[in-house]
Amino acid sequence: QVQLVESGGGLVQAGGSLRLSCAASGRVGSINVMGWYRQVPGKQRELVAGITSGGTTNYADSVKGRFTISRDNAKKTVYLQMNSLQPEDTAVYYCTFRRIITAQVEYWGQGTQVTVSS
Repeated sequence: QVQLVESGGGLVQAGGSLRLSCAASGRVGSINVMGWYRQVPGKQRELVAGITSGGTTNYADSVKGRFTISRDNAKKTVYLQMNSLQPEDTAVYYCTFRRIITAQVEYWGQGTQVTVSS
């Protein structure tokens, strides 16, 4: 089992920044993929960004150049630095974890609300 605890959400004005953190515990192992998804009511969850334990990253086109994902393997923590936030970034953000050998997300965090006001 893996537990994910998120922090850092909140309310920010358009153009502002927020940093999300997600600490993993349990049977994390050394080779895995952590990431962030987001969901707006009535819509499916969408991938925001992901990062492997080796540091390879991928981003949704909508956040490229504005968001940066990073991780500290020693702390088993992943971060999402969000800059130039826009109202359309408003969503519940979920931290995710999967082993490198699996294609599907195996564990989800509880979610943290990010609200961007115009």
